[in-house]
Amino acid sequence: MKLIIDDADTEAIKRLVEYYPIDGVTTNPSILAKAGRPPFEVLHEIRSIIGPDRELHAQVVARDAKGMVADAHRIVKELGDNTFPKVPSVPEGFKAIKQLSGEGINVTATAIYTPLQAFIAAKAGAVYAAPYINRIDNMGYDGVGVACKIHDIFKSNNLHCEVLAASFKNSQQVLDLAVHGVGAATIASSVIDSLTKNAAIDAAVDDFVADFEGLVGSGKTMATL
Repeated sequence: MKLIIDDADTEAIKRLVEYYPIDGVTTNPSILAKAGRPPFEVLHEIRSIIGPDRELHAQVVARDAKGMVADAHRIVKELGDNTFPKVPSVPEGFKAIKQLSGEGINVTATAIYTPLQAFIAAKAGAVYAAPYINRIDNMGYDGVGVACKIHDIFKSNNLHCEVLAASFKNSQQVLDLAVHGVGAATIASSVIDSLTKNAAIDAAVDDFVADFEGLVGSGKTMATL
């Protein structure tokens, strides 16, 4: 499962890329608005941080297919080939996905709440389909279950599309999807930090260091013996 940052905080992205095996970054207009800077300024900075080999996902905002295609062309032109325009899974979006995929542009289908939306997006040529886990939960349904069902539909129908699960509230949801083998998860910086945050882990590391220093002296490491 790919691990993709869901953030436009460039300082947070720098830190996470330094410490974790990050596969890319995804953004949306709401996230970009929090940065308080021109969208492409932020997106170019993110691209410079993650480099050309990691994925960058950026949302189109036009409401009709023609405008969505134009937005997608601008996004890819500005940010490079390994950039995925995010297109909403609505009729105008499906039309745009068909055209863009026919041009060889990798598209991420977004605003997915149902398996059939994802199925149609994949049939139209999307590379990723992004169900909103927490938002689906808030509607009274099982977000993780929906994402797993979408994954199974893709595999059963030999569709070359992967789930890009989004909108998490805790690390357990991420774990459940990793166990199921979904293609990718896009996770907020705070949730990524929580994936390995555990007092027992910190205590174990502290015990190892204390035992070692008790043997060879305070401040010593294997490199300084």
